[in-house]
Amino acid sequence: MVLILSGSVCADDQPPIDDRPRLIGLQAPDWFHLSFLDLGEDLQTARDEGKRGLVVYLGMDDCPYCEALFQVNFQQPDIVEYTRRHFLVVALDVLGSRTMTTLEGRSLTEREFAVGQRLNFTPSFLFHDLEGEPVFILRGYHSPYRFRAALEYVADAHYQRESFRDYLARADPPPRFDADDLNHRDFFRPPPHRLDRSQVAAERPLVVFFEQGECHACDVLHTEPLGDPEVLDFLSLFDVVQLDMWSDTPVVTPDGRRLMARQWAEEMDLFYAPTLVFFDELGEEILRVDSVIRLHRLQAVLEYVLTRGYEEYPSFQTWRTR
Repeated sequence: MVLILSGSVCADDQPPIDDRPRLIGLQAPDWFHLSFLDLGEDLQTARDEGKRGLVVYLGMDDCPYCEALFQVNFQQPDIVEYTRRHFLVVALDVLGSRTMTTLEGRSLTEREFAVGQRLNFTPSFLFHDLEGEPVFILRGYHSPYRFRAALEYVADAHYQRESFRDYLARADPPPRFDADDLNHRDFFRPPPHRLDRSQVAAERPLVVFFEQGECHACDVLHTEPLGDPEVLDFLSLFDVVQLDMWSDTPVVTPDGRRLMARQWAEEMDLFYAPTLVFFDELGEEILRVDSVIRLHRLQAVLEYVLTRGYEEYPSFQTWRTR
């Protein structure tokens, strides 16, 4: 089975998120599995209950994107029913100090586990099959239609045959438009896109905006966060490039290879538009934002990169809560 999506559904599926710092608390629905933090035991419970996999949810206190997950996605009866039927879900706190046992038998704190997964954004979901193998990661907040697709992608084992990018494209083929259908901004560098930093270091970090035409989420990004003066000031300190993630636009990548934009996006398994990928002056990827992002998270990500916070802190999340 493949989920059938439509452009009209996608266009209306961007719930408003107030991502200002504020007290929210640590949330989890009561139907999440009450775990003793031994993932091996939890996996066996998933098998015993006839589930199709074990899901580790990682959230944190005062996370507005986690709030949206519980107030929007998990208020959809079909999402709740499908999740409960097919998966055993265990909740962890990315900043937690409780000791847990991983599927490999290692004892770690929740925080250490989250850092090891290099999860920059909450909420995140780690999907495992019944053998305990990691099969898919969904990072950050995704709207209900894409979250449903992720659940079906794992439950029906599509990951054995195709990437999530290809699965989504097969269910809802991306629009094929020319560059005039993208949101043009003065800070985007014009082609040709020679982004090679492998031989000579650049003077500034690089951010590549992977977008597509007829993209409601892209429109939201451009009309809200990218209209903020502080964001624009930060971006003036980057090399900024925009690519249509489905196009044949030629690119010399930061590591010096010649690819088309769609090839590069496929290689990185980019499935969400807009995705922002950040690179340092030597062409090494720092992090990517491939989920819903609003003003305050974008401001913080730009500051994290510009201040080189990644050199001291292993993830954006640990830097954010330093």
